[in-house]
Amino acid sequence: MKDLFYNYIENLQDSITSKLEEIDGTASFKEDIWKRPEGGGGRTRVIENGAVFEKGGVNISGVHGKLPASMQAYFKVGDVDFFACGLSLVLHPKNPMAPTVHANWRYFEMYNEQGKIIDQWFGGGQDLTPYYLFEEDAIHFHQTCKNACDKHNLNFYETYKNRCDEYFYNSHRDEARGIGGLFFDYCKTTESMSMKQWFEFVSEVGDSFLEAYVPIIEKRIHLPFTPEERNWQEIRRGRYVEFNLVHDKGTLFGLKTNGRIESILMSLPPHVQWVYDHHPKPNSKEEQLMRVLKSPKNWV
Repeated sequence: MKDLFYNYIENLQDSITSKLEEIDGTASFKEDIWKRPEGGGGRTRVIENGAVFEKGGVNISGVHGKLPASMQAYFKVGDVDFFACGLSLVLHPKNPMAPTVHANWRYFEMYNEQGKIIDQWFGGGQDLTPYYLFEEDAIHFHQTCKNACDKHNLNFYETYKNRCDEYFYNSHRDEARGIGGLFFDYCKTTESMSMKQWFEFVSEVGDSFLEAYVPIIEKRIHLPFTPEERNWQEIRRGRYVEFNLVHDKGTLFGLKTNGRIESILMSLPPHVQWVYDHHPKPNSKEEQLMRVLKSPKNWV
């Protein structure tokens, strides 16, 4: 399964970066092949200062070795080995009318002293973080997610949409990071789902990413914007950074397993603001977004 999934994310990285370069038209992805001293490595691809994307990364990795003590405590296991692989992407467009997007699809195995698999699961999802709310964009993104889910289980969309709303939440701010999407984790063998079926579901969601995001980005990147709207984008990016550094499990896992710091922090935007006690003007477009972030909506 790990070979099957790693081959899948290698090909998915190629298809996504090719399409994004086509959309940007100016910048291309810089590739960085790296090795992890404890075992494994990855292929980081970063785009910066493009016509469309101010910063973005589409990274794959496959790492293995002894599970560190801190993560043993987290998973409530003893001295075990692990293998983890996945694709993680974040895209920060220049235009504040275009949303930031994040996606991740991953697979994890744990082994006993004899090298036998004692646990394995899939996880992942994709979510949208707009700075200005276009309801048709939110509907399109969520409908694409629902279409992918419905091919495998009619309950998946509602379940994983709700988990996304719960997970990507800045509890210290009492607001969502964005307008959500899908989030699933610890997808293991059950009476109704084999690991092969979970692979088919996760790859279905991965294959839907470009369909979910490309029509939105192509529609918004040429819209005019003011310095004040750019200023709002940078303030909201600050909330994005807060979530990734305070709450995100993937970031914490990478930091605690001696992950590659440049790849882990690739998700952080280059221009961000923290303004003291900032509040949008009443009845403004900015406040319209905040109302949705305070109370997640059902978009489809």
